[in-house]
Amino acid sequence: MSLFYVFVKSQPFLSSLGTAEPLAVPMDATTSETAPIQFCSIPDQSVSSIVTNPASTFPLSKRHCFGESYPGEFPLATNPSIVLHVLTACNLDPKDLAKLEATCSFFRQPANFAPDYELSISELAALDMCRKRAIFKPMTTEQQQALKQRCGGSWKLALRFLLAGEACCRREKFLAIAGPGHSITVTSKGAVYSFGSNSSGQLGHGTTEDESRPRLIRSLQGIRIIQAVAGSGRTMLISDAGRVYAFGKDSFGEAEYGAQGAPVVTTPKLVESLKDIFVVQAAIGNFFTAVLSREGRVYTFSWGSDSRLGHQTEPNDLEPRPLMGALENTPVVQIAAGYCYLLALACHPNGMSVYSVGCGLGGKLGHGSRTDEKHPRLIEQFQLLNLQTVVVAAGAWHAAIVGQDGRVCTWGWGRYGCLGHGNEECESSPKVVEALSNVKAVHVATGDYTTFVVSDDGDVYSFGCGESASLGHNNGIADGEVSLSPCSYCLLYLYYITIMIN
Repeated sequence: MSLFYVFVKSQPFLSSLGTAEPLAVPMDATTSETAPIQFCSIPDQSVSSIVTNPASTFPLSKRHCFGESYPGEFPLATNPSIVLHVLTACNLDPKDLAKLEATCSFFRQPANFAPDYELSISELAALDMCRKRAIFKPMTTEQQQALKQRCGGSWKLALRFLLAGEACCRREKFLAIAGPGHSITVTSKGAVYSFGSNSSGQLGHGTTEDESRPRLIRSLQGIRIIQAVAGSGRTMLISDAGRVYAFGKDSFGEAEYGAQGAPVVTTPKLVESLKDIFVVQAAIGNFFTAVLSREGRVYTFSWGSDSRLGHQTEPNDLEPRPLMGALENTPVVQIAAGYCYLLALACHPNGMSVYSVGCGLGGKLGHGSRTDEKHPRLIEQFQLLNLQTVVVAAGAWHAAIVGQDGRVCTWGWGRYGCLGHGNEECESSPKVVEALSNVKAVHVATGDYTTFVVSDDGDVYSFGCGESASLGHNNGIADGEVSLSPCSYCLLYLYYITIMIN
């Protein structure tokens, strides 16, 4: 039983009570004489109508959150709407809501509030916070309940799933995506600009001419884009309505088969096969494409020959196939694709986990071997490291993650020192980058043989192949050496793009 100590400083009041010591007031009880409250709204009342002067003989030691109907008391149970309002307005973490339930039965008993009179105050607060999320708002009641059950049957777990997705994918914020030859920027208002190589129409301007400056994709007028991904000769955009638009190479897995002269799409085209799936993220992985639904389900296109992604399909198959196996009934918050492999950050009731599937060449699947995996497999090394992953990144041949505590792990092919361990050796299991032990990372991005880490104070660290000054350093940095990139260059570049866009 938790205790709440009340320190009364008024001397007349203390003398009337006959004590000057702190009073121990229990904050928990299992019975209540108070009738359940049927409304969530907080009535407008003056302070005098709520709190009255306590009688000198009032037994304060009996006051608790459920009340004993003594004159002048103000127990929580007399107006739990206030408590619900405070919990919701403070945007408490789902873990904090769970701790409240664990320490006080007031927070775990039915609150008798609509829409579900059996929900506790903590569950109602979590539901209210879910309703603030942009992805959750357009869902029907049935879809919301289905999401709750998929996340473990609790609104607190559903809220954690939604928050985790927002944290790692930067949904509805300014985005700058650097692809292999072209770049995409998305403004906070959902406008899209593109520039760079355009040999396959991947810039979306209706031509195949290169662009040296950011240019607005005008055919998207009236459509608000929140996510983008740039692949080799291909671009995919995701709107706030969950629709997917693709342009460039008109194939989801052409590279594997070396098709020449394949048709190209030079303006954004709606992917009809995904119109019944509300998509929140996409990933292009050379021989395949993957998308993530708002319910946390992963779908893949192409590269199904020999069931390499758990299903059999043809190279020109445009139908999405659900990723089966361990992630079939587990919600995923982020996906990342590299050369022939896919990473998925999954949300379990007991924490976050990373799964990998595909080609294991170079040890990039992180299972301590170099064997392929046809179905998603849990990377167990993070449990041994006691690390909760918050962001995953997949390079061509290596991968990286950021933990909740700010640690960075890398694994895969270490060519050019892109793993940051001071050598070029392969690592088939995730390994902490010790050179960043004094840095709390918040984000990581990977290229073919480069890795960039953003710290909580805004510094950028890079390591890997420094050809053509691709690491952002103006001095000679040896491959594999972790070094602080000049943030002013990064900020200047983003500022330059923003100026041209606006």
